[in-house]
Amino acid sequence: MDMPETKQQPESVRSESDTPAWNEGELDSLHSNADKHDKVQAMFNAIAQSYDLNNRVHSLWRDQAWRKRAVVSANVQPGEAVLDCACGTGDLTQAFAKGTQAERIVGSDFTAGMLEIAEHKRSKLHQSLADRIEYLQADAQALPFEDESFDVVSIAFGIRNVQTPEKAIGEFYRVLRPGGRLIILEFGQPSFAPMRWFNNFYCGTIMPRTATWIARDTSGAYKYLPRSVASFKTQTEMKTMMGDAGFGEVSSRSMTMGICNLYRGVRS
Repeated sequence: MDMPETKQQPESVRSESDTPAWNEGELDSLHSNADKHDKVQAMFNAIAQSYDLNNRVHSLWRDQAWRKRAVVSANVQPGEAVLDCACGTGDLTQAFAKGTQAERIVGSDFTAGMLEIAEHKRSKLHQSLADRIEYLQADAQALPFEDESFDVVSIAFGIRNVQTPEKAIGEFYRVLRPGGRLIILEFGQPSFAPMRWFNNFYCGTIMPRTATWIARDTSGAYKYLPRSVASFKTQTEMKTMMGDAGFGEVSSRSMTMGICNLYRGVRS
Protein backbone atom coordinates (compact mmCIF):
# COMPACT_ATOMS: atom_id res chain seq x y z
CA MET A 1 0.00 0.00 0.00
CA ASP A 2 1.40 3.36 -1.01
CA MET A 3 2.20 5.84 1.69
CA PRO A 4 0.50 9.25 1.43
CA GLU A 5 2.48 12.13 0.08
CA THR A 6 3.91 14.34 2.77
CA LYS A 7 4.94 17.18 0.47
CA GLN A 8 1.68 17.65 -1.35
CA GLN A 9 1.00 21.05 0.19
CA PRO A 10 1.68 24.28 -1.70
CA GLU A 11 4.10 26.57 0.04
CA SER A 12 1.43 29.28 0.04
CA VAL A 13 -0.56 27.35 2.66
CA ARG A 14 0.68 28.66 5.98
CA SER A 15 -0.04 26.98 9.27
CA GLU A 16 -2.15 28.81 11.83
CA SER A 17 -1.36 26.28 14.55
CA ASP A 18 -0.11 29.03 16.85
CA THR A 19 -3.65 30.43 17.03
CA PRO A 20 -5.71 28.55 19.64
CA ALA A 21 -9.24 27.72 18.46
CA TRP A 22 -10.48 25.67 21.41
CA ASN A 23 -9.64 25.66 25.09
CA GLU A 24 -10.39 22.80 27.45
CA GLY A 25 -13.40 24.45 29.07
CA GLU A 26 -15.18 24.91 25.75
CA LEU A 27 -15.02 21.24 24.79
CA ASP A 28 -17.83 20.23 27.16
CA SER A 29 -20.37 22.22 25.12
CA LEU A 30 -18.71 22.51 21.73
CA HIS A 31 -21.81 21.78 19.61
CA SER A 32 -23.76 24.58 21.30
CA ASN A 33 -20.88 27.09 21.22
CA ALA A 34 -22.09 30.24 19.47
CA ASP A 35 -18.64 30.67 17.90
CA LYS A 36 -18.35 27.08 16.67
CA HIS A 37 -18.39 28.14 13.00
CA ASP A 38 -15.40 30.45 13.34
CA LYS A 39 -13.52 28.15 15.71
CA VAL A 40 -13.87 25.16 13.38
CA GLN A 41 -12.71 27.25 10.44
CA ALA A 42 -9.62 28.42 12.33
CA MET A 43 -8.94 24.88 13.53
CA PHE A 44 -8.98 23.35 10.05
CA ASN A 45 -6.79 26.12 8.67
CA ALA A 46 -4.33 25.27 11.44
CA ILE A 47 -4.12 21.56 10.62
CA ALA A 48 -4.62 21.66 6.83
CA GLN A 49 -1.03 20.85 5.91
CA SER A 50 -0.93 17.58 7.89
CA TYR A 51 -4.60 16.65 7.50
CA ASP A 52 -4.19 13.90 4.91
CA LEU A 53 -1.28 12.24 6.71
CA ASN A 54 -3.15 12.22 10.01
CA ASN A 55 -6.26 10.80 8.32
CA ARG A 56 -4.32 7.91 6.84
CA VAL A 57 -2.27 7.09 9.92
CA HIS A 58 -5.02 7.35 12.51
CA SER A 59 -7.67 5.49 10.52
CA LEU A 60 -5.10 2.80 9.68
CA TRP A 61 -5.76 3.67 6.03
CA ARG A 62 -9.48 2.82 6.35
CA ASP A 63 -10.60 6.37 5.48
CA GLN A 64 -10.02 5.77 1.78
CA ALA A 65 -12.07 2.55 1.85
CA TRP A 66 -14.94 4.39 3.55
CA ARG A 67 -14.91 7.04 0.83
CA LYS A 68 -14.94 4.43 -1.91
CA ARG A 69 -17.97 2.83 -0.29
CA ALA A 70 -19.68 6.23 -0.21
CA VAL A 71 -19.08 6.66 -3.95
CA VAL A 72 -20.61 3.25 -4.66
CA SER A 73 -23.62 4.05 -2.47
CA ALA A 74 -24.25 7.29 -4.37
CA ASN A 75 -24.96 5.29 -7.55
CA VAL A 76 -23.82 8.14 -9.79
CA GLN A 77 -25.05 7.84 -13.37
CA PRO A 78 -23.15 9.10 -16.45
CA GLY A 79 -23.66 12.82 -16.95
CA GLU A 80 -24.88 13.56 -13.42
CA ALA A 81 -23.64 16.41 -11.20
CA VAL A 82 -22.11 15.86 -7.76
CA LEU A 83 -21.58 18.31 -4.90
CA ASP A 84 -19.10 17.26 -2.21
CA CYS A 85 -19.64 19.59 0.77
CA ALA A 86 -16.98 20.13 3.43
CA CYS A 87 -14.63 18.54 0.92
CA GLY A 88 -11.49 19.41 2.85
CA THR A 89 -8.42 18.47 0.83
CA GLY A 90 -10.56 16.83 -1.84
CA ASP A 91 -10.22 13.10 -1.14
CA LEU A 92 -13.90 12.27 -1.65
CA THR A 93 -14.22 14.76 -4.52
CA GLN A 94 -11.40 12.98 -6.33
CA ALA A 95 -12.92 9.59 -5.52
CA PHE A 96 -16.09 10.65 -7.33
CA ALA A 97 -14.01 11.72 -10.34
CA LYS A 98 -12.05 8.47 -10.42
CA GLY A 99 -14.94 6.14 -9.67
CA THR A 100 -17.85 7.57 -11.67
CA GLN A 101 -18.75 9.17 -14.97
CA ALA A 102 -20.24 12.26 -13.37
CA GLU A 103 -20.09 15.19 -15.73
CA ARG A 104 -19.56 17.86 -13.07
CA ILE A 105 -18.06 17.45 -9.59
CA VAL A 106 -17.96 20.43 -7.26
CA GLY A 107 -16.03 20.40 -4.00
CA SER A 108 -16.99 23.10 -1.50
CA ASP A 109 -15.45 23.95 1.85
CA PHE A 110 -15.40 27.03 4.06
CA THR A 111 -11.70 26.69 4.90
CA ALA A 112 -9.31 28.36 2.47
CA GLY A 113 -6.28 26.38 3.64
CA MET A 114 -7.98 23.07 2.88
CA LEU A 115 -9.07 24.24 -0.58
CA GLU A 116 -5.55 25.33 -1.49
CA ILE A 117 -4.34 21.80 -0.88
CA ALA A 118 -7.32 20.34 -2.77
CA GLU A 119 -6.49 22.53 -5.77
CA HIS A 120 -2.85 21.48 -5.59
CA LYS A 121 -3.87 17.81 -5.59
CA ARG A 122 -6.23 18.42 -8.51
CA SER A 123 -3.38 19.89 -10.55
CA LYS A 124 -1.56 16.55 -10.29
CA LEU A 125 -4.45 14.50 -11.67
CA HIS A 126 -4.77 13.36 -15.26
CA GLN A 127 -6.33 16.20 -17.25
CA SER A 128 -9.46 14.17 -18.01
CA LEU A 129 -10.14 13.91 -14.26
CA ALA A 130 -9.03 17.40 -13.28
CA ASP A 131 -11.30 19.02 -15.87
CA ARG A 132 -14.41 17.54 -14.23
CA ILE A 133 -13.57 18.94 -10.77
CA GLU A 134 -14.02 22.46 -9.50
CA TYR A 135 -13.58 23.87 -6.01
CA LEU A 136 -15.07 26.88 -4.28
CA GLN A 137 -15.26 28.29 -0.79
CA ALA A 138 -18.78 28.02 0.63
CA ASP A 139 -20.66 27.44 3.87
CA ALA A 140 -22.77 24.27 3.90
CA GLN A 141 -25.51 26.24 5.65
CA ALA A 142 -25.87 28.73 2.77
CA LEU A 143 -24.88 27.03 -0.48
CA PRO A 144 -24.43 29.38 -3.47
CA PHE A 145 -26.35 27.16 -5.89
CA GLU A 146 -29.80 27.29 -7.40
CA ASP A 147 -32.51 24.87 -6.37
CA GLU A 148 -32.29 21.38 -7.88
CA SER A 149 -28.75 21.81 -9.24
CA PHE A 150 -27.23 18.42 -8.32
CA ASP A 151 -27.99 14.71 -8.50
CA VAL A 152 -25.76 13.77 -5.55
CA VAL A 153 -24.68 15.69 -2.45
CA SER A 154 -22.06 14.19 -0.15
CA ILE A 155 -20.40 15.25 3.06
CA ALA A 156 -17.66 13.17 4.70
CA PHE A 157 -16.84 13.68 8.38
CA GLY A 158 -18.09 17.24 8.20
CA ILE A 159 -21.72 17.38 9.30
CA ARG A 160 -20.82 17.39 13.00
CA ASN A 161 -18.58 20.42 12.41
CA VAL A 162 -21.42 22.57 11.06
CA GLN A 163 -22.86 25.19 13.40
CA THR A 164 -26.44 24.04 12.72
CA PRO A 165 -26.51 20.60 11.05
CA GLU A 166 -30.28 20.77 10.44
CA LYS A 167 -29.79 23.91 8.36
CA ALA A 168 -27.12 22.23 6.24
CA ILE A 169 -29.31 19.17 5.67
CA GLY A 170 -32.07 21.51 4.50
CA GLU A 171 -29.65 23.11 2.05
CA PHE A 172 -28.65 19.69 0.73
CA TYR A 173 -32.30 18.90 0.11
CA ARG A 174 -32.82 22.23 -1.66
CA VAL A 175 -29.96 21.85 -4.15
CA LEU A 176 -30.75 18.21 -4.97
CA ARG A 177 -32.97 17.30 -7.89
CA PRO A 178 -35.95 14.99 -7.27
CA GLY A 179 -34.53 11.50 -6.91
CA GLY A 180 -31.16 12.92 -5.90
CA ARG A 181 -29.12 11.13 -3.24
CA LEU A 182 -27.61 12.50 -0.06
CA ILE A 183 -24.56 10.58 1.19
CA ILE A 184 -23.12 11.27 4.64
CA LEU A 185 -20.04 9.69 6.19
CA GLU A 186 -19.61 10.29 9.89
CA PHE A 187 -17.83 8.67 12.80
CA GLY A 188 -19.86 6.65 15.27
CA GLN A 189 -19.67 4.66 18.47
CA PRO A 190 -19.19 0.86 18.08
CA SER A 191 -22.01 -1.16 19.67
CA PHE A 192 -19.69 -4.06 20.62
CA ALA A 193 -18.52 -3.11 24.12
CA PRO A 194 -14.83 -4.19 23.90
CA MET A 195 -14.47 -2.44 20.53
CA ARG A 196 -16.19 0.66 21.90
CA TRP A 197 -13.80 0.72 24.88
CA PHE A 198 -10.77 0.36 22.61
CA ASN A 199 -12.04 2.99 20.19
CA ASN A 200 -12.75 5.46 22.99
CA PHE A 201 -9.29 4.89 24.49
CA TYR A 202 -7.59 5.20 21.10
CA CYS A 203 -9.51 8.32 20.01
CA GLY A 204 -9.57 9.95 23.42
CA THR A 205 -6.02 9.26 24.60
CA ILE A 206 -3.63 8.04 21.91
CA MET A 207 -4.78 9.84 18.78
CA PRO A 208 -4.92 13.36 20.28
CA ARG A 209 -1.29 13.08 21.35
CA THR A 210 0.14 11.54 18.18
CA ALA A 211 -1.95 13.65 15.80
CA THR A 212 -1.06 16.85 17.65
CA TRP A 213 2.62 15.89 17.44
CA ILE A 214 2.41 15.17 13.69
CA ALA A 215 0.56 18.44 13.04
CA ARG A 216 2.62 20.43 15.56
CA ASP A 217 -0.76 21.87 16.45
CA THR A 218 -1.68 24.15 19.33
CA SER A 219 -5.18 25.03 18.10
CA GLY A 220 -6.84 22.28 20.14
CA ALA A 221 -7.99 20.50 16.97
CA TYR A 222 -7.20 16.99 18.12
CA LYS A 223 -8.89 17.52 21.44
CA TYR A 224 -11.98 18.85 19.67
CA LEU A 225 -12.26 16.09 17.06
CA PRO A 226 -12.77 13.04 19.36
CA ARG A 227 -15.01 15.04 21.70
CA SER A 228 -17.11 16.20 18.76
CA VAL A 229 -17.72 12.58 17.76
CA ALA A 230 -18.63 11.38 21.25
CA SER A 231 -21.12 14.21 21.79
CA PHE A 232 -22.73 14.26 18.33
CA LYS A 233 -25.98 12.71 17.17
CA THR A 234 -26.68 8.98 17.30
CA GLN A 235 -27.55 6.95 14.22
CA THR A 236 -31.24 7.23 15.08
CA GLU A 237 -31.00 10.99 15.56
CA MET A 238 -29.15 11.38 12.26
CA LYS A 239 -31.78 9.45 10.35
CA THR A 240 -34.55 11.41 12.06
CA MET A 241 -32.88 14.68 11.07
CA MET A 242 -32.68 13.55 7.45
CA GLY A 243 -36.31 12.45 7.47
CA ASP A 244 -37.44 15.73 9.03
CA ALA A 245 -35.73 17.57 6.15
CA GLY A 246 -37.83 15.62 3.66
CA PHE A 247 -35.52 12.79 2.66
CA GLY A 248 -37.02 9.37 2.03
CA GLU A 249 -35.52 5.88 1.92
CA VAL A 250 -33.20 6.95 4.76
CA SER A 251 -30.75 4.25 5.76
CA SER A 252 -27.52 3.81 7.69
CA ARG A 253 -24.73 1.30 7.39
CA SER A 254 -22.05 0.69 10.02
CA MET A 255 -18.52 0.09 8.78
CA THR A 256 -15.39 -1.13 10.56
CA MET A 257 -17.43 -2.39 13.52
CA GLY A 258 -19.31 0.88 13.88
CA ILE A 259 -16.36 3.29 13.86
CA CYS A 260 -17.79 4.88 10.72
CA ASN A 261 -21.42 5.21 9.61
CA LEU A 262 -22.66 5.68 6.05
CA TYR A 263 -26.03 7.43 5.76
CA ARG A 264 -28.11 7.64 2.58
CA GLY A 265 -31.32 9.45 1.78
CA VAL A 266 -33.27 10.21 -1.40
CA ARG A 267 -34.91 13.54 -2.20
CA SER A 268 -38.58 13.16 -2.99
